[in-house]
Amino acid sequence: MATLAQQIVNGLVLGALIGLIALGYTMVYGIVQMINFAHGEVFMVGAFGAHFTYRRLLPEGTPWYAALPAMCAAAAVVSVAVAAAMERLAYRPLRGAHKLAPLITALGVSILLQEVVRVFYPGATAPLAFPRAFADGHLVVGPVMVLWTGVLALVVAPLLAAVVHVYVERSRLGRAMRATAQDPDTARLMGINLDRVILATFVIGAVLAGVGAVLYGIHYTQIDTAIGFQNGIFAFTAAVLGGIGNIRGAMLGALCIGLVKSLAGQYAWGGAQYDYVWVFVLLILVLMFRPQGFLGRPEGVRA
Repeated sequence: MATLAQQIVNGLVLGALIGLIALGYTMVYGIVQMINFAHGEVFMVGAFGAHFTYRRLLPEGTPWYAALPAMCAAAAVVSVAVAAAMERLAYRPLRGAHKLAPLITALGVSILLQEVVRVFYPGATAPLAFPRAFADGHLVVGPVMVLWTGVLALVVAPLLAAVVHVYVERSRLGRAMRATAQDPDTARLMGINLDRVILATFVIGAVLAGVGAVLYGIHYTQIDTAIGFQNGIFAFTAAVLGGIGNIRGAMLGALCIGLVKSLAGQYAWGGAQYDYVWVFVLLILVLMFRPQGFLGRPEGVRA
C-alpha cells in the first residue's frame, strides 16, 4: 500500500509538470486549430535559459528564494522570445495554407531548436545537472515522501492553470481569444486584432512552459535537449485526452497521464520500459468511447 501511495504522488507530480506544457498546446490549438509540435522545445529552451541564468549570471551562493524567481523569469523570457519568433516568422506566413503546412513546419522548428541548443549551448551534447534551487528535504505524510520541489509543482501548476482559466473567461483579451476560437472572421469584423490575439496566446503558453521547465529542472535535477520532445509528446497526448482546446481538460489529462505512467511503471507488464505504451493505450481507449476527450465538446468549440 505504501508503494501504491508513493507512486500515485509521483504520478501527480509528473502530471502537474506535464500539465503546464499541455496548456500551451491546448490554447494554441483552440485559437488557430493548429498542433504546435514545437511547443515542447519552447519548454526545453526555457530550461536551458534558467540553467544559463543560474550558472553564468547569478552570483555564487545566491539563496534559492532569490535564485528561483530569477530563473523562472529568465526561462519565461527565453521561452516567450522563441515562441513569439516562431509565431511571427514560421506560422503567421502560413496562416490560411493547408493544415499540413504549419504541421510540418512545426516539426521542422522543433528539430531546428533541438539542434541549435545542442550545438551552441556549452555542454548540451550530454545531459546537464540542473541546480535544485529550492528548499532541500521532503514532506512526509504517513508512508509517502514528497520532495519539496514536488510539493511546489503540485501547488503551482494547478494554480497557474486556474489563473489562466479565469483570465480567459473574464478578461478582455480572454473574450477576444474565445471569439477568435469560435469564429475568426466574425471576430475580425468585430474589431478584434487576430494577429495580436494569436501572438498573446503563444506568449501565455510560453510563460507557462518556461515556469514548468524550471519546476521540472529543480525536481528531476537534470535536463537535456530531448526533454522537450519527450514531455511534449505527453503534453500533447494530455491535451487530446482532456479535450483539446479545453484548459481544465488539459490539466486533467496531464494528471491522468502522470498517474498511468507512474503506476504502469511499477505494476504493469514490462515495468518502466513500457510505461509509454500504457499511456497511449489509455488514450486509445478514451478516444474510442469519447472522441472529444474528457471535457471536450463534440462541436469543437474551443475555450
